[in-house]
Parts: sequence; structure tokens; C-alpha cells
Amino acid sequence: MALALLLLFVGDYTARMQWTLGGLVVGVWVIGGFAVQERVIRPLQTLSNLLAALGEADYSTRARGARPDDSLGLAYWELNQLTDTLRVRRLESVEAEALLGRVIAEIHSAIFAFDGTGALRLVNRAGETLMGRSAAQLTGRAAAELELARYLEGADERIEEVVFPGKAGRWEIRRRQFRQEGRPHQLLVINDLSAVLREEERQAWRRLVRVLSHEINNSLAPIKSIAESLRGVLEREGGRRADSSDDDFARGLAIIAERSESLRRFMASYARLARLPPPTIGPVPVKALIHRVAALDRRRPVRVREGPDVVIRADADQMEQLLINVISNAVDAALETDGAVTVTWTVERSAVEIRVDDEGPGLPDPANLFVPFFTTKPGGSGIGLVLSRQIAEAHGGNLTVGNRTDRSGCTARLRLSLAAGAREPRRMGRAS
Repeated sequence: MALALLLLFVGDYTARMQWTLGGLVVGVWVIGGFAVQERVIRPLQTLSNLLAALGEADYSTRARGARPDDSLGLAYWELNQLTDTLRVRRLESVEAEALLGRVIAEIHSAIFAFDGTGALRLVNRAGETLMGRSAAQLTGRAAAELELARYLEGADERIEEVVFPGKAGRWEIRRRQFRQEGRPHQLLVINDLSAVLREEERQAWRRLVRVLSHEINNSLAPIKSIAESLRGVLEREGGRRADSSDDDFARGLAIIAERSESLRRFMASYARLARLPPPTIGPVPVKALIHRVAALDRRRPVRVREGPDVVIRADADQMEQLLINVISNAVDAALETDGAVTVTWTVERSAVEIRVDDEGPGLPDPANLFVPFFTTKPGGSGIGLVLSRQIAEAHGGNLTVGNRTDRSGCTARLRLSLAAGAREPRRMGRAS
């Protein structure tokens, strides 16, 4: 434009033509400038406004003229699609946060979240009850001020007897670390174990009292009956015992002695069950162990179906006692129907499973198998399977017994890890 004006005004033109053409050139330049601004600057401003809205999490703004067949329209179209996606994600995030907040508020565990400085940032309703104060009074306070600082250090999981402002009892305390906005935080979860432990203790006492009452009454009832009969004999004979009553006295005293011995054996069985020693861990070849135990019971041949040659880490004596109990029960059942007993083992997922199958009549009530002193065999003590399961659990494994599905009989499965060692066995209580 400058060159055109220069040529126009230095050329041999009339003043009228110069001003007319100069005005026309300037007018075209101004109109072209506005057209370029409308085509370039305004779309850039629109894009800038849309990006600013996205940066402020405003997903309600849309660009006009979005169409895939034009370069600028395609940019608008992609930006509108991104806005719709972010709006849906934000809605999902808000709903998830609301659900998480409701779950945290309603959960029975006390939950505390502390930031990197040790200040409390979040507490749920159970935490408010535990501390005896509202969330507004607790939020922002330091862990040391709330007397929770010691739980943010040391072991991640512990069980302690603690007196909190809102409640005292036995608590399970767990600590976990997480990051929020790139900054480290700590989550403290406190569970009340008192009610659970009291209920478990109550159920254990009920079972123990029921079993003890049953066994003791079974022994005391005939002793009382025989004693009253013998007293009646003495009263009839005026304190002078005749020779004819010797047999009655002998039978009565024999019954009393028998029931007393039965009661003694019962208490000895309970003491044995309650005092299972910790296992002494060492390498135990499974194949040799099974063949050795299978050959012990000579009442009926026990078939051994060969499995992999593996070695487990266990207490050889306790494992042998476990298998003796299980195989003996299988043989007892097989003798009733003249069936067979088969033992085999397999390895799957770093664990060995030993299976004992019998062809007996099966179990009428499998639910009571692991109840202490429950037995279906005449003269049985009712502790064999309970003791066997304790041994299995002390080695980090498990023992299950159930009826077979392919035919009559039972299947006992002992599963032990090939890598894990043993754990301290559970104590059932102290025998008196």
C-alpha cells in the first residue's frame, strides 16, 4: 500500500485522481485488515477462551463452527469433544468422591488422614466418636496434640490395649501411606476388636462348657446310679453285707472305676489338644512320609498312588501324626463297607495337596467334624481331626474333610505350601 501511494503521488496525476485512488487504496487496506483479523485473530481468541475455560474446569463453553471438513473447524470439533469427555470424567469423579465420602462416613472403623506435617486433614464419624470431638474440632490439629503421633511411626500393623477419649478397649491399628497432589500423607485406621473378641470368647466358652458338661455328666450319671444302688443294698442288709451281694458290689465298683478312667482319659485328651508344641521345621520328603504312614495300619492295605517327588518344610513327627489320624479314620470307615483306602498327592501353584479317599459309608454330619470331642466312632476321643487341623494350620496349611461326590465315602485334603514355613499353633486354653 505504501509503494502504491508513493507511485501515485510522485506520478503525473491530477490531485483529484491522487486523492481518489489514495482513499480507495487506504479503504481496501482497512477492509482487508478487518477481514484478516476476523479470520485469524478471532479464532485464536476463541481457542484461547476455550482453553482458559478448560483450565478453570468450566466445561459448559462450546466453539461454534466446529466441522471436520475444515482445518479450523476440525480444531474446534476436537476441542468440543475434549470438553465433553472432561465433563463426563468430572461428573464420574464427583460421584465417586461422594460415594467414597459416604462409605468412609458410615464405616465402623475410625479413619484419620494426616498430611506430611502431621496435621489431621480427614476424619470420619467413627473417628469423631473415638476422639470424643467433632470433625471441625479435630481437623487441622497435629497428631501429637491428638495423642496419635506414636501410631504414625513403627510397625504398620499392631494390636494394643488403648484408652481413647471416647472408648477404651483392644484395638487393631493399621497405618498406610498415600500421596495426594504429589505430597505424602498417612492414613490411620483403628478397628475395635473388643466386641469381636468377647463374642469369640463367649462362643468358645459355650462350646467348651457344652462338651465338658456332656462328658462329665456321662461319667457322673452311672457313678451316682451305682452308688445309690450299693447304698440301697447296705440299707436292706442293715449294714451287714451278705456274701450274695459281693458280685453286686464288684460290678458296681468296676463301673465306677471304668467311668472314672473314662473321665481321666477325657481330661488327658483335652490337655493334649491344648498343649500342642510348636513345630520343629525341617525338610520332609512327601513320598517317603506317605509310604511310611500307609504301611503302619495293618488292618487293611492302603493303596498309594504315586505323585511328584517333592520336599516340604515341616515338623516330620507332627506331619506323621496328622497323616496317621487321617488314614486311621479312613481305614475305620472302609472296614464298615469292606471298601478301599487310597492316598495320593499333587503339586499345584507352589503348594502340595495330599488326598486320602475312602470307600466307607460317608459322613452324616460333616459340619461337626472339627468340633472338639465330637466323634462318630464308639470309644473315640473326638480330638484326632481337631489335633490334625491344628497341626496343619501351625504349618501354614489347611485340612478339609468332606463326602465324596463320585461315590460313597469321604475325602480328606491336606494342603501345604512348598515355600512357607510354619506358624505358632493356636492355643485352645489351659487344661486344669
